[in-house]
Amino acid sequence: MAKSISAPTRRGINYQQANWRDYYELTKPKVVMLLLLTALVGMCLATEGWVQWKVLLAGMTGIGLLSSSAAVINHVVDHRIDGMMARTVNRPVVKGKVSIDRALWFAAILGAAGFVILSAWVNMLTAMLTLASLVGYAVIYTMFLKRATPQNIVIGGLAGAAPPLLGWTAVTNEVHAHALLLVLIVFTWTPPHFWALAIHRKKDYARANIPMLPVTHGEEFTKTSVLGYTILLVLVCLLPYLVGMSHMIYLIGSLVLNAGFCAWAYRLKFACEEDTAIKTFRYSIVHLMLLFVVLLFDHYMPITL
Repeated sequence: MAKSISAPTRRGINYQQANWRDYYELTKPKVVMLLLLTALVGMCLATEGWVQWKVLLAGMTGIGLLSSSAAVINHVVDHRIDGMMARTVNRPVVKGKVSIDRALWFAAILGAAGFVILSAWVNMLTAMLTLASLVGYAVIYTMFLKRATPQNIVIGGLAGAAPPLLGWTAVTNEVHAHALLLVLIVFTWTPPHFWALAIHRKKDYARANIPMLPVTHGEEFTKTSVLGYTILLVLVCLLPYLVGMSHMIYLIGSLVLNAGFCAWAYRLKFACEEDTAIKTFRYSIVHLMLLFVVLLFDHYMPITL
């Protein structure tokens, strides 16, 4: 059995050494901020005018708290395998700064607060869908899919793709085809985004016995899959324009951003260097962030031909 890089000894650890930064780290703030950006765009695209400030504040807070709760649960469930991977070995639960019990209580408080806020001040549909996303990510993906199949990130990616829908339902209290289209964009973006990181961290995943695609099928197959999904993403990103959901600013912006993603995916497949995978991963984050910002600009400043 693989040994931890720096397996913490639980005996004698004073958990009082944890500070607010450790609990903040448990929430995966950078990931949650990106999710909230997509949720915000979902809110704005759901209405022709400005989102009511009460719905905006309560919706973003509730979605953020439940997303943070899912992240904390992920830290707890994965703490053993995190201790075997260089990227995650210093996480608070792994290092013993925050005990498993305290982390679970923290997750429960965040989740309960988020659900109450959404159900009381937004609507029950959004509260239930956000809770379902938490279960999908923290339980179905983290506990089962991640350890069961190399297609884990494809199947489990639906939970991470939900925030635009959650933002939309927070405003309208209904599921709309345009909201599902936003979900489809994030869903298609997720595999090339995460597989690029998996290629860079292949040895870590192999050490932790996690069946990520580069471990089970090899790097070349994974690189081909990244390129294929990136091309598919280009086509999916055209749909908002083709169905009349967006306009010229989005069309041009998405084509430029997707051209950059395709260039990195092509380089990863045919001209790969030591740092190409991690650079592709980093570009994918910028890509999604800017893509949704462009959607937002296009919505409020439409240009038609």
